[in-house]
Amino acid sequence: MIDVTHQISAVQRRVGARTLEAGEARVTVISQVYDATVDDVWDACTNVERIPRWFLPITGDLVQGGRYQLEGNASGTIQTCTPPTGFSATWEYGGDVSWIEVRLSPESSERTRFELEHIAHVGDDIWAQFGPSAVGIGWDLSLLGLAGHLHPGAAVLPSESAEWLATAEGLRFMTLSNQDWYQANVAAGTPEDVAALAAERALAAYTAGEDPA
Repeated sequence: MIDVTHQISAVQRRVGARTLEAGEARVTVISQVYDATVDDVWDACTNVERIPRWFLPITGDLVQGGRYQLEGNASGTIQTCTPPTGFSATWEYGGDVSWIEVRLSPESSERTRFELEHIAHVGDDIWAQFGPSAVGIGWDLSLLGLAGHLHPGAAVLPSESAEWLATAEGLRFMTLSNQDWYQANVAAGTPEDVAALAAERALAAYTAGEDPA
């Protein structure tokens, strides 16, 4: 059994903004500290044999300038790669393009903070409709998978995630994640009623088995 409360509270979530050449962008930031070395976390995030064990099957050329494809999900181009501290890439899904930046930093010799930023244009229809939960719930599930991979024990295998999400435990996880992303959205200055409606739509989409982002 997964300790849902522990995993939700182990994650930090933040919503911010950034100015791009193309205009203003929204930034969804998620991070967690793992009891693993930077090198081990880097390998888990970049090794084509390990990525499917906690995330999704992936193909492509995982080097700077290379293209990747996540099975049934996003594709993109790896824009920067600085082993073992981080990488950035485009995130191309459903006809939209956004960006991800992953950073790894040691908290100690045996503990590493994983931080991911997902950057999307302010005018992005998905953000307007679903708010940060559109990507936030999905990234929460990914960090849960990474936790189970780095710390063998109670975990949800990627092949079993759909079934688990349909359970009461899975629904509770998504609900708590959604609540925290709602609070982060409000803390970033979004009016409460607007943030609440977006969060409601996002949770409805996820519980219906849809991935809005």
